[in-house]
Amino acid sequence: LRPYQLRGFSWLAFLKQFGLGACLADDMGLGKTIQFIALLLHERRSTQTPPPTLLICPTTVVGNWQKEIQRFAPSLRVMIHHGAERLSEQAFAEEAQKHDVVISTYALAHRDEETLATMRWDSLVLDEAQNIKNAATKQTQALRRLKANYRAALTGTPVENRLSDLWSIMEFLNPGYLGSANDFRRRFAVPVERYRNQERAQALKNLIQPFVLRRLKTDSTIIKDL
Repeated sequence: LRPYQLRGFSWLAFLKQFGLGACLADDMGLGKTIQFIALLLHERRSTQTPPPTLLICPTTVVGNWQKEIQRFAPSLRVMIHHGAERLSEQAFAEEAQKHDVVISTYALAHRDEETLATMRWDSLVLDEAQNIKNAATKQTQALRRLKANYRAALTGTPVENRLSDLWSIMEFLNPGYLGSANDFRRRFAVPVERYRNQERAQALKNLIQPFVLRRLKTDSTIIKDL
């Protein structure tokens, strides 16, 4: 790992220790995937193997995740839950138990919720987590209902259009931390977006800072590490 990736991995491991959800929001190309793979390997160094991790990602990157894990962590057993031949309910649970990582997609989150809910996962990880920016969709709600000891989100764009995008990701990671959607809108979204209230913007930044790690390619420390 590059020095900044080692810091990112250590930060993920530190928050996981306390069961706190983390959003790794590094710029595209800085290696969010490898930092998370390092965390998976780190957890499995102990004698007691944790339950499997469920990784949800866009359909287009399922193969990429499989290749990256194979390349950097060939010891990890990976199961793909996708396509017409996929297992359901009890058969799925039995097979999943034999693996370290189960990879599935946003498209199946709502459709296969009953199957995915047959397990209590060690970690539930969302890649390209901006896919849950709309808190009202069935997909987002289904993912929120799944049981896991720990949750993480990987995204290069934690806020795409509105601050409510950020609320939805934080609500997935640490439910209730930023209050209800209406409360968040009143306290932060309206003052910041409509009235450009710097004080409210800073208050929000302070609140989310412990749980969001964002580094840009233009950061001087990152340039030095690269």
